Amino acid sequence: MAPSNSAPRRFVQRYGVLLLAVVVAAAVWASATGDIGVRSPLSGAVVLLLAVFSGWAAGTIRTRRWPVFLAAALGWLVLAAAAAGVVASYQAGLRLRGRRLAIYLAGAAVVLAGGVVIGVQVGGVRRITTATTGNVLLLAACLVGLPLVLGLWVRARRDTLAALRDRAERLEREREAHADRVRAEERTRIAREMHDVVAHRVSLMVVHAGALEVTAADPATVEAAALIRTTGRQALTDLREVLGVLRQAEAAVVPERGLDALDELIGESRTAGLRVSRQDEGEPTALPATLGRTAYRVVREALTNVRKHAADAETVVRLRYLPDGLEVLVRNGPSESGSALPGAGQGLLGLRERVELLGGRLEATPADGGFLVRALIPLEGAT
Repeated sequence: MAPSNSAPRRFVQRYGVLLLAVVVAAAVWASATGDIGVRSPLSGAVVLLLAVFSGWAAGTIRTRRWPVFLAAALGWLVLAAAAAGVVASYQAGLRLRGRRLAIYLAGAAVVLAGGVVIGVQVGGVRRITTATTGNVLLLAACLVGLPLVLGLWVRARRDTLAALRDRAERLEREREAHADRVRAEERTRIAREMHDVVAHRVSLMVVHAGALEVTAADPATVEAAALIRTTGRQALTDLREVLGVLRQAEAAVVPERGLDALDELIGESRTAGLRVSRQDEGEPTALPATLGRTAYRVVREALTNVRKHAADAETVVRLRYLPDGLEVLVRNGPSESGSALPGAGQGLLGLRERVELLGGRLEATPADGGFLVRALIPLEGAT
């Protein structure tokens, strides 16, 4: 149904006013020549002029009202033509309110009374048509009453539809706000449960690692226990930061690490057993904090993946300082053990989104039996 109705609606919207102007002009001409009204004794030039003016006035109703009101008065008083009057009454009901509508009704009454006076003076058919009591009442109903009521009804219908539309939009906004509140409450609940469960398990791990560090006699075991304890505490800190965002309960934002903490990150990875080396190319320059945090995240995620999938592989972290940005490259060689921890691959997806938000690009692909992560981060997007 919608496609079949759209074409006529577009036609009316585009050509409706033009058609109305033509119809009004033709109706005034026909009325003045006696085809559908009282024949006028005026010359054809005067009749044509009034017909053209009436059509032009009807064609301007979307932007101006007074021309059609003037054409209605002149058409009725001079030619006893009703076409412009019908359009004027409909527009009055559609657009005028309160005092302006009352002024229009008073003006219409004056025009009808003037038509009675002119009809009495002219006599003949004009008198019978416009000056007898029955015809005057009938003309008042047809020229003013019915078009005015129709305009009022259309306006009331439009106002009702607009009110319903506004109400629907308001309800939609309220529904979205309610959905946002529900999601926020659900995030808070999930964050609380995650904190209670994960933090408890990690805390137990830290406690047992601390006990093992104290009681173990083997230096390697003591070093491993210390690493587990330190890593567990850092994991608890990271967990609180992440869950604090979900719960929106942190009063202050904990600053993220940047390139100044990269050596510490690489040192932790070496302590965990990775064979990692760092290489810098180009002239190091002061970089925006956003770029530094993103580069740090790229290296951290890449090294995490190396620990999961190729803990025994040689790994290189390379920072290449460019005139317009920074290139971060983490490459690991092939793994000899073939053992790997499970992973969902969400870390690289999040990194790609973060890098692309700064206008850069991220590449993560197998290379020479190992794996390569390369990020190119421009200065322009980070400033």
